[in-house]
Amino acid sequence: MLSGMIATLLAGAADTRATEAPRRFEFARTVMAAPMNLVLYARDQEAASRAAEAAFDRARAIEGIMSDYDPASELSRLSAAGGGGFVPLSDDLWRVLSRSQELAAATEGAFDVTVGPCVELWRRARRMRQAPAAAELAAARARCGYRLLALDPHSRSARLERPGMSLDLGAIAKGYAAQEALGALEKLGITRALVDLGGDLALGDPPPGARGWRVAVAPLRDGVPSLYLWLSRCAAATSGDAHRFAEIEGRRYSHIVDPRTGAALTDRSCVTVVAPDAASADALATAVSVLGPERGSALLDGQAGAAGRIVRFTQGVEEIRESARWKALPVFVPEPAAR
Repeated sequence: MLSGMIATLLAGAADTRATEAPRRFEFARTVMAAPMNLVLYARDQEAASRAAEAAFDRARAIEGIMSDYDPASELSRLSAAGGGGFVPLSDDLWRVLSRSQELAAATEGAFDVTVGPCVELWRRARRMRQAPAAAELAAARARCGYRLLALDPHSRSARLERPGMSLDLGAIAKGYAAQEALGALEKLGITRALVDLGGDLALGDPPPGARGWRVAVAPLRDGVPSLYLWLSRCAAATSGDAHRFAEIEGRRYSHIVDPRTGAALTDRSCVTVVAPDAASADALATAVSVLGPERGSALLDGQAGAAGRIVRFTQGVEEIRESARWKALPVFVPEPAAR
């Protein structure tokens, strides 16, 4: 999920009074067709570089498993087996599909990784600037539905009930990869770290002497954020249509597709979610975008440790709703700039 990137700003600096204070390092690569940025504290360049490469390697390995663009990926092979028997899954794909099905049930299909056929139609629609025909959309919808994805916990395998189905993990895979990259850093003793993969943030311990990582809450429209959070040992994600949308015959269509109807969203929205892990934050941000402010807030209140802020602009009216836990988050509002 890349939509409305969360800006990240480092809060605080190392305590220079410490004789062996960890030093701050930054690294950047492209993974999953998105910028992947690391900020971490380590004792020296060698330790920092070794840990960063382990984090990038872990994220790239997940990309190789979960890409729906690569016909050789494990996800693509599973989709190609639609209508056949159960297919054994790797631990990574099993975890992501299991979490996806939990959220699909909790949202009554507002989050659904079987939406691939509809997503592909809307990708083409954005390229061609032409909405899908009703017959095309109906045919795609017939190959979607989370109840058509069966998981067997005993054999850790999956089955797609119908031929022509395809899975799309665009709303959860980046978050999962960010969390796993943070885990790779921690295995090498790097706990003060931030991983930003296309706007999906996995946050470790805060910088030395700092209250937390300062995370900017993305505004509905482009501009300077006016709200920040102090966060650590959790994750954050933003979903919206600020950057990924298409104007077709005078109507704005988001890249986010409602799996229940197969239609792209048309209301402008920006959803920021904080959750215990980045896969959940990523998926919940998309689910809330589909559900809307009222039902989306209720979903977040029902998910352990989750909180969110929802901004939606419909027919000239802007609505802002915050979940119950959001109000308890450490918020920072900067002073207005002097004129």
